[in-house]
This record gives sequence, C-alpha cells and structure tokens, in this order.
Amino acid sequence: MSKLVYFDDLVVGQRFESSSVEMTEESLIRFSRENDPQFFHVDPEAAKESMFGGLIGSGWQTGALTLRLLLEGCGLSFAGGVVGMDAHISWKRPVRPGDCLHIEGEITKLRTSRSQPDRGFVTFRATTLNGDEEAVQTIEATMLAFRDPARRG
Repeated sequence: MSKLVYFDDLVVGQRFESSSVEMTEESLIRFSRENDPQFFHVDPEAAKESMFGGLIGSGWQTGALTLRLLLEGCGLSFAGGVVGMDAHISWKRPVRPGDCLHIEGEITKLRTSRSQPDRGFVTFRATTLNGDEEAVQTIEATMLAFRDPARRG
C-alpha cells in the first residue's frame, strides 16, 4: 500500500506520472461486456465494419484506468479515499488492443474548504497517453482531500 496523502502534502504545479498498463483485447472486451456493450467494443469482427475500423476500448474503461493509475502509479492515495467533486473528460482517440497507457498530470489548484476546515479541494489536469505518446483522454477534475489532523492549527 502506498503512503496516504493529505491535502497538506500537495502543492500547485506538482507533477505526476504513472507507469504503463497494456490494454489487451480480452480486458477491453470483458469491461465492455459488463459496462458498455456496443458492438465496436465487444465484437472484433463486427467492429471492422464500424467507423473505427476495428475493436476499441470503452472510454469509461480508460477513465477507470486513469483513476487506478492515479492511485497506484502516481502515489495519490488520499487519506479518506478519493472523492470526486467535478470532472471534465475528453476522449481524444480510440484505445486499441495492445496500447500501453500511462498518465501525466499536474495539480492546478488547491482550495481549503471555508465551511469544513478539515478538508480541501484539489484540482488537477491529467492526460492519458498511449505508447506513441498520443493523448487518448484528457481530464480536469476536482477531488476532496482531507487535511492532516497533526498539521492543522
């Protein structure tokens, strides 16, 4: 388990980068069968006739993977858990079997809660990139983060 991170540990401009995860055909199909069963996500043969010309992963899987990489690959395991408050996601290009995805990002804003001083809000931007360093997804999100009780005055 990685070290728990508190609001007090973060700074604007702090950059993060994750390791890579390979997206297999099996993992793309399995996720999509359960969550986004469109033919271009679950049927490699039928997907050849789609506008994508082949099997692609669900954007929701890319979003979920981005969260996993933030937690496991970037060390942003917030004390109290990751609680999303707002997010703006853009899918830039399809994820295909064999793509190796990683994220790069930066904390862009920190704001302490006025009504609840034991917490704050962290805004970050992250780009999910494939092995060719092409953006497949961008996200700007705000998350709740708890302050360290030992450092709160």
